[in-house]
Amino acid sequence: MDLPRITDSHCHLDFPELETELGDVVVRAAEAGVRRMVTICTRLRLEPQVRAIAEAHAAVFYAAGTHPMSAADEPLATVGELVELAQHPKFVGIGETGLDYHYTAESAAIQQESLRIHIEAARQTGLPLIIHARDADDDMARILTEEHRAGVYTCVMHCFSSGAGLAQAALDLGFYLSMSGITAFPKSGDLRAIFSAAPINRILVETDAPYLAPPPHRGKRNEPAYVAHTARKAAETFGLDYPDFAARTEANFDRLFRKAAQWTG
Repeated sequence: MDLPRITDSHCHLDFPELETELGDVVVRAAEAGVRRMVTICTRLRLEPQVRAIAEAHAAVFYAAGTHPMSAADEPLATVGELVELAQHPKFVGIGETGLDYHYTAESAAIQQESLRIHIEAARQTGLPLIIHARDADDDMARILTEEHRAGVYTCVMHCFSSGAGLAQAALDLGFYLSMSGITAFPKSGDLRAIFSAAPINRILVETDAPYLAPPPHRGKRNEPAYVAHTARKAAETFGLDYPDFAARTEANFDRLFRKAAQWTG
C-alpha cells in the first residue's frame, strides 16, 4: 500500500550535516512518503547554493531570508532584493525571519527592522512569511499584528514552541502553526495542548533538519524522512488517523504555499 504523502515544510538541506549525502537524503524522504521539501536559506549571500539544491531536485523548493540570530552580522536585506529573488519559479516563501532573544537579545532592534523588511516583501510577492520566534512572544505578537493591520500578508510560525498567547495571536491573524519534532518529545505535553486547541486547517509539519529529530531518532541528526514520525504523533494529538492527518496538512501546505502547489516542472 502506498504511504500517505506528506511535505516537510522547513528544512536546511544546504547545512553540512545533510549536504554531503543529499541524494540519499532525498531518496529516503521519498521512501517515507515525503513528496516535497522546502529548504530554507538563512543568510542571503548563500542563496545561490540553496537555489542550486532546489534546481537539482524535483521534490525540493526553497525560501530565503536573514535569520534573526544573524541579523546583526549580515547586511540588512532590502525589500527589492527579496522581491527579485522571489521571481525564481521554485522560490516559495520569505524567510526565515523573526525574533530570537534567547541568545541574541542585544540585537533586538536590528532584528525588528529586518523582520519588518521581510514582512513587506511577503506583502509585495504574495508569498508566505516564515517566522522564527524564541523568547520574544510579546514583541513578535505586537509586530505581526501591527504589520497585518498595515497590509495583509500570510505567514507560518515555523517550529512553533512559544506560548499559547503568541499561538492565539498568530491564529487570529489567519496564520499557520508548524509542528516540529519537539511536539513528539514525551515531555512536550503543554506544547501539544496548544496545538490541539488550534484549527486543524492551520497546521503544518516540518523537521527543521538537521536539528530537532523526533523519537525514535531524538539526539541524532534529523532529515526530511523523519517528518513522518512527527506527523504520526501529531495525528494522535488531533485524534486523527495518520492518512487523514497527512491529507489535511497537505491541503494546508497547498493553501499557504500556493506557488509550490502550482509547480508543474
